[in-house]
Amino acid sequence: MRDIPLRKGFTLIELLVVIAIIAMLIGLLLPAVQKSRDAASRMNCQGHLKQIGLAALNYHDTAKVFPPGYTSSFDSNGNDLGPGWGWNAYLLPYMEEQALFNKINFSLPIEAPAHAFLRSASLKLLLCPSVDAPKSFPVGPKTTLGILTSTLCDLPSSSYTGNFGVTEPGVDGEGIFYRNSKLSLTDITDGTSHTLLAGERSSKYSETTWVGSVTGSKFSTPTGSPLAFELNEPSNFVLSHVGEMINGAASPLEINNFSSNHSGVVNYLFADGHVKSLSSSVDLNTLKALATRDGGEALSGDF
Repeated sequence: MRDIPLRKGFTLIELLVVIAIIAMLIGLLLPAVQKSRDAASRMNCQGHLKQIGLAALNYHDTAKVFPPGYTSSFDSNGNDLGPGWGWNAYLLPYMEEQALFNKINFSLPIEAPAHAFLRSASLKLLLCPSVDAPKSFPVGPKTTLGILTSTLCDLPSSSYTGNFGVTEPGVDGEGIFYRNSKLSLTDITDGTSHTLLAGERSSKYSETTWVGSVTGSKFSTPTGSPLAFELNEPSNFVLSHVGEMINGAASPLEINNFSSNHSGVVNYLFADGHVKSLSSSVDLNTLKALATRDGGEALSGDF
């Protein structure tokens, strides 16, 4: 009787060893891949801010001032009456968005029916690649619990806000942008390379738009945000401040602080156009000094 040759193959133990080795290799490679993705996303975000900075400086070359943080008339008590257009809206022609700019009637409020097209005007340049922000979000009056009682309009999302300064965004700030601001480079006596123009704000913590401040609406902690509930004025949709923290412990302390989805850093745009990632370990007093245009603070070393 002829012997039947045995087929060579893997034993169960050998297969298990191979699977274990593959799993170990995947476990070693995944963090490196994720780290590379984070680095690429951070660099792309910096590129977006550099383009915004170039647009702001080109606007300044033409108008001799930076655009207003947001535009609004006001009543005898100082309350905003609109129209509310934000600083990025004025930069549209300098960001290759002349056609969109031409559609806007800046004498009408943001929520006017003629501006319904804005709800779908999500601009790639104004969104950080690491942020999965909604295309738009509704705004309007809210209860003290932050519940929307009616919708005035929808606003397209953005990832970048202007620097109001140290205090809570309101009428007059210590930074570059506030209500009807018209600051020039000569107003920045602390030095343009030591003064923040704008920075990131993550949709994970708060709602942000490039359009402006809608009169009659409220800015509040969105559903799903890990931060404590707040109810603030709509100027916060386009402005941030550095009164508390940046990205320490992977999150800000308030929804109107600068923040990001990047690991341990926030990208900032300075008034001279350069962009820098500041670590969550940066000294808060240093950050406050960078947020003021004429505070006279002494800064030393590589912050």
